[in-house]
Amino acid sequence: MEGRSKPAAMEMEPASKPKFRIPVDSDNQATEFWLFSLARPHMSAFHLSWFSFFCCFVSTFAAPPLLPLIRDTLGLTAKDIGNAGIASVSGAVFARLAMGTACDLAGPRLASAAIILLTTPAVYCSAIITSPSSFLLVRFFTGLSLASFVSTQFWMSSMFSPPKVGLANGVAGGWGNLGGGAVQLIMPLVFAAVKKMGSTPFTAWRVAFFIPGVMQTFSAIAVLAFGQDMPDGNYRKLHRTGDMHKDSFANVLRHAVTNYRAWILALTYGYCFGVELAVDNIVAQYFYDRFDVNLHTAGLIAASFGMANIISRPGGGLMSDWLSSRYGMRGRLWGLWIVQTIGGVLCVVLGVVDYSFAASVAVMMLFSFFVQAACGLTFGIVPFVSRRSLGLISGMTGGGGNVGAVLTQVIFFGGSKYKTETGIVYMGIMIIACTLPLTLIYFPQWGGMLAGPSTGATAEEYYSREWTEQERDKGYNAATSRFAENSVQEGGPKSASGSRSRHTVPVDGSPADV
Repeated sequence: MEGRSKPAAMEMEPASKPKFRIPVDSDNQATEFWLFSLARPHMSAFHLSWFSFFCCFVSTFAAPPLLPLIRDTLGLTAKDIGNAGIASVSGAVFARLAMGTACDLAGPRLASAAIILLTTPAVYCSAIITSPSSFLLVRFFTGLSLASFVSTQFWMSSMFSPPKVGLANGVAGGWGNLGGGAVQLIMPLVFAAVKKMGSTPFTAWRVAFFIPGVMQTFSAIAVLAFGQDMPDGNYRKLHRTGDMHKDSFANVLRHAVTNYRAWILALTYGYCFGVELAVDNIVAQYFYDRFDVNLHTAGLIAASFGMANIISRPGGGLMSDWLSSRYGMRGRLWGLWIVQTIGGVLCVVLGVVDYSFAASVAVMMLFSFFVQAACGLTFGIVPFVSRRSLGLISGMTGGGGNVGAVLTQVIFFGGSKYKTETGIVYMGIMIIACTLPLTLIYFPQWGGMLAGPSTGATAEEYYSREWTEQERDKGYNAATSRFAENSVQEGGPKSASGSRSRHTVPVDGSPADV
């Protein structure tokens, strides 16, 4: 493979093209993933995206760790708490769709910074709430910030090549989701520190909300100051120079909603990420009430669920890329179905072993790994569904996660109809059932879970269908054609056997040098 590569001098692009410290393909997408590098624009975009999403997760789930205190102060009922949990994830359904469209039309940098700054005031207002209705409102508006997940995944899908996109999406999404676990530690610690300084519990939990507010504000400023939309520049510059086609909302929408694969992935994502959101809302209170542990212990247990994202979701993305290198797109699909189904089985077990504190914690940790790895595996597939409507399809999939969270919260945890442990069992059954439609996803050029590729079908042909003949004549589909060429390994080892390394710049630095 490497032996057949052309000399570096013959592979270099014209001098007018930007040079990158990290190796890139013919579309200037990074072909390596330097985790501890800030190499611009690829790795700096990675760190900005995961950190800003992390801060939004901290803000959205800052309330649950302090819920016993907030509940007593505001006189919240079980219904009030359930409704607020629903509100925290329901608004993001539409926000994620809007975010996907904004990424397609305006770029991930501006779209991400905008949603973060618009929702920051709600975080600060959490300190002054006085009633159940105001509690519900701040949780609703703060939860809109979770739409930044879409810009995170879009950004990574634009910066990294097909063989690395699963890993990049998995690590960025996983480290962002890590905020759901970290906040379970952060908020009780901040509360304790403020209380130790002489504040009453009534005041201490309110002051604690300023920490996630400041974090969210800082992250938005960093995205604006140091982010870049695409490897070759920001959308505004690329549109002005004619290097990028300025698309219309109608075209982006049409190609997204008519692609059935997007709807199936939205459904399945509703019962991996959606379940994760639902558990983030209930887990601390569940262990606090069911096993009579103190607030700090309940927070630690809940934190362990979210903190698993540091390896589980990236592990899912890495697994997706590895399966692709061995079995192509069919490997990615099979991997997602197997991992998410196992997660559903473990969720059922978690609800059954409610008689044992130790068993519940152990099963919860296993469950967290599989359900979060399924999220990483999902976004190892999403970037291949469409290139013209990548942002909106990412938004549809992410929004599906929030729909799943809302339905799960309403049906199983929205009131007193079911005991929490019973709701957990039914949630597991839903995971298993809603993962089955993955068997229907089929790419003509690569195949699906139950059938191989169609004879003569190519990735070039698949992606070109999103463009009219006149648009193709004008070269608007040039980027998608390069992506089709670089995604050859999705056809499996036989298809990739004739491929070669397509770095467009010499590797003149290592991660340690950047």
